Amino acid sequence: MDKKEPLTGKTMDELKFLVQSSGMPAFTAKQIAKWLYGKKVDSIDEMTDISIAHRNKLKENYTVGKTAFVKKQVSGDGTVKYLFPVSGNRFIESVFIPDKDRGTLCISSQVGCKLNCLFCKTGKQGFSGQLQASDILNQALSIPESDALTNVVFMGMGEPLDNVDELFKVLDILTSDYGFGWSPKRITVSTAGLIPGLKRFLAERQEHLAISLHSPYHEERLSLMPVEKPYPVTEVLNLIRQYDFSRQRRVSFEYILFSGLNDDLKHAAALARLLKDIPCRINLIRYHPVSGIDLPASDANSLIIFRDYLNSKGIICTIRASKGEDILAACGMLAT
Repeated sequence: MDKKEPLTGKTMDELKFLVQSSGMPAFTAKQIAKWLYGKKVDSIDEMTDISIAHRNKLKENYTVGKTAFVKKQVSGDGTVKYLFPVSGNRFIESVFIPDKDRGTLCISSQVGCKLNCLFCKTGKQGFSGQLQASDILNQALSIPESDALTNVVFMGMGEPLDNVDELFKVLDILTSDYGFGWSPKRITVSTAGLIPGLKRFLAERQEHLAISLHSPYHEERLSLMPVEKPYPVTEVLNLIRQYDFSRQRRVSFEYILFSGLNDDLKHAAALARLLKDIPCRINLIRYHPVSGIDLPASDANSLIIFRDYLNSKGIICTIRASKGEDILAACGMLAT
């Protein structure tokens, strides 16, 4: 790994400080941002409207910081999984999902995960460290489909709201004019419900929010998700109720169905009661088995019955199509 500091992942404020401290004209910050996020260059030498002297000065301490993937797997359904190296001889995975005129990238925010949800393979590998903004953004910049991306979901390895500072830098770059210039509506941040990070996200950001729920009952959710102990979902929902989700920002709830555990109409009714006063949608997800975990997946008919019940109660509910299961790229299957 290059010991020089990466430019990729730096916000405009950081670039302004960088050029000021290096004795460069203030406008150089905008030039660097244009080359990094607009032109997506691979080297400082390609920043041709910056003087050679200033480029050489940049090269003394900085590199563009893009890192190529080291492995690529293509699913029968067109989903593509990429393996990226990060510092410390560690690796992360990200997943590109093509769907008609949409190209969605599922991005990782940590190396592994601290939360150890029972059903998730990422949690089984443990936590090896936070990703820097450069590592997070590199996933969107260094895949062949980079220019075809229409959406980004922070649903890869790790808990995004456990890495808030670096996540927010990336969100700023994705949505600012100096960066990608995307609407926040093209981005979804998923969380298991870490309240400290969630408070900041709700107060400071406008991207869509997805909450991993998986059971409307405290003890049952706790058995699936240890995060339920410090941050009960009832407290998460009380926080969400303080914010307006009726316009630009959307909140959705992710619900994996396990046969004989949380897939009956009793659970559907409890879920409807729990969320009745929150404008939201529910995404039902078929469980993708993880080795060593005895959790049976619900069948397709159970998902349909569950979905139709919630729709009858006025809650928008859909069944998420599973993508990339044959290359271990589906929900809960990422691990290195």
